[in-house]
Amino acid sequence: MAKTSYPDKSNTRGVWKLKDITRNKLTDGTWIGSAQDRSIQSMGLISPASINTMEYVSISTLGDSVDFGDLSQARHAGGCVGNSIRGIFVGGMVQPSNPGVNTMDYVHAASLGNAADFGDLTETGWLVNGHANDTKGRVAGFRAVNASTGSINDLTIATTGNAVDFSNLSDARFGTGAAGSSTRAIFFGGYTVPAGAKNVIDFQDMASGGNAIDFGDLTTARNDCSAISSTTRGVAAGGGSNVIDYITISGLGNATDFGDLVRAKGGMGEGSNNTRGIFSAGTEPDDTLRAEIDYITISSTGDAADFGDMTSNRFNVTGWGTRHGGLDEFSTRAPEQYSPTGRPIVFGDEVGLGDVGLFMSGGYGYVKTIDYVSISSAGSGVDFGDTATSGSHMGGAGSSTRAFVAGYSGPIANNIDYGLFATKGNHADFGNLTVARDKIGSLSNNTRACFLGGRGQSSSPESLQNVIDYITMATIGNASDFGDLAATTQVGMGVANNTRGVLGGGKTPSYLNVIQYITIGSTGNASDFGDLSVARGPGGGTGVSSSTRGVYAGGEISGANSDVMDYITIASAGNASDFGDLQFVTGWASGLDNGTRGVFSGFNNTGAPGADTTFGNCPQISYITIASTGDYTDFGDLTARRYGLAAASNAHGALS
Repeated sequence: MAKTSYPDKSNTRGVWKLKDITRNKLTDGTWIGSAQDRSIQSMGLISPASINTMEYVSISTLGDSVDFGDLSQARHAGGCVGNSIRGIFVGGMVQPSNPGVNTMDYVHAASLGNAADFGDLTETGWLVNGHANDTKGRVAGFRAVNASTGSINDLTIATTGNAVDFSNLSDARFGTGAAGSSTRAIFFGGYTVPAGAKNVIDFQDMASGGNAIDFGDLTTARNDCSAISSTTRGVAAGGGSNVIDYITISGLGNATDFGDLVRAKGGMGEGSNNTRGIFSAGTEPDDTLRAEIDYITISSTGDAADFGDMTSNRFNVTGWGTRHGGLDEFSTRAPEQYSPTGRPIVFGDEVGLGDVGLFMSGGYGYVKTIDYVSISSAGSGVDFGDTATSGSHMGGAGSSTRAFVAGYSGPIANNIDYGLFATKGNHADFGNLTVARDKIGSLSNNTRACFLGGRGQSSSPESLQNVIDYITMATIGNASDFGDLAATTQVGMGVANNTRGVLGGGKTPSYLNVIQYITIGSTGNASDFGDLSVARGPGGGTGVSSSTRGVYAGGEISGANSDVMDYITIASAGNASDFGDLQFVTGWASGLDNGTRGVFSGFNNTGAPGADTTFGNCPQISYITIASTGDYTDFGDLTARRYGLAAASNAHGALS
């Protein structure tokens, strides 16, 4: 009988109880996501240069690897730790210049795309490797120039930040293989200077401190072997040979012969799904590079068989699997599906829409800061991470799972970056707009984000753009042409439901009262919708919406900031009506919503309490109830005062 998923994925209301979470752990339930059988392989050396490629396979299905995205930096001879949700690629060396790095990047197994910055290791080194359980990663075996170190670093997988020094291996060595269970980390073999290759096996308790201690010996000494595990058995393969050894993780003692690889190799990547283990690419003893992937069934013994190939020959690869032996048989609901404040949220296409709002970048000083708010609960912003690029006057958009920022000032750029609502952390590169510009309008449904108009250059006369770009938010890549605006403008205000996007106002350089609309799921030029109650702009990003109503807030009127709010019925063309007043007169507020409540911040008003008296950066956040009319209510404050933000939520009005 098939196991039941708790919370029940068929429950479209998104209602669940905390006791449901433990049913996965303690009974026969399972929480299997879309990437629970995935192994991601990364780094490598294709002489003379390191590469930044990430590729993945489904471990239970034989076949070649497929592109996943790119690391932040090309390198090889690093390591990887991860759980069922997140993988962290650590350390390495950069050829041909040869420096070691302390870089850590992370990815989400379920979301194809480029890696984002996680933090730094405590020391620079390469030929590192590591093991993780659901919460903690242990990285060991650093190599520095003409030296080896026995340091073990500790990191918390769900939280970005620098690693901390934890303890040491039994001796100073590098090039270990690493695997284990949820309670033990096992380190196989390695190399010491000047003694050479080692046969030692160390283990460490994942729950406590203290140095690693002796477990036993490999059948033969070797360096740069690769290791995988189930919950009970650890397997070490290769390292300049074709030997495969295994141990029982919970015991002590010497390794036992398992079988042979297809050929003798070292510097392979690895991954497992608790049943099957894979070993990817690598180099033969004569330095011949290989692309092939071998696999074994962990619970048996015998020789490895052909799985498929990576996209190119390479060695000093690293990898992890989303169901490796350091994870319990069934994973709990991902801790990253909780808000940064600890409040449970319903999440994405799994159990419904969430309540996460992000105010991103902005400020006269062009910062990268991302603030998080829980839209339904008033309160001040919480630090969430950084955008990939610093700037202001961007467009913000989002799906139920991803947040996007596009079109920066400082200088004007064509960048698009993205991050995940469910996880605190930094954004990564998504692609580029068709034209570099800032002061763009933006809107989205749950499939597409559209970026409308903008300014192509800051010098006089300004180069205004009528272009409309779109992206498919679930993918990675450059924007495509959608069509043209009916009226060329910068800083238009965007609202949307799941079908229609509506852009209000803007500046040409005269102020516009024009409202224009597009059908998001198609392509084509914008059409006239009606007029605002008063011509105004800039207002970049100051639209909020429910599935039926859009509200336009703020903007300049004849060169002076205003507090005007108008509303429209999105499905019915016509002129806007008065909604009420904003907290401050402003030209650069940004808005986000959860379909019920609209939240505004990034006010530009030198007279506001706490504002920067030179540039008008304001910290305040305010909100409205979209279905009603009336003036603002105070919500809280940003972590720092700034204006010209991008804003997005994972439950905006376009998501019905």
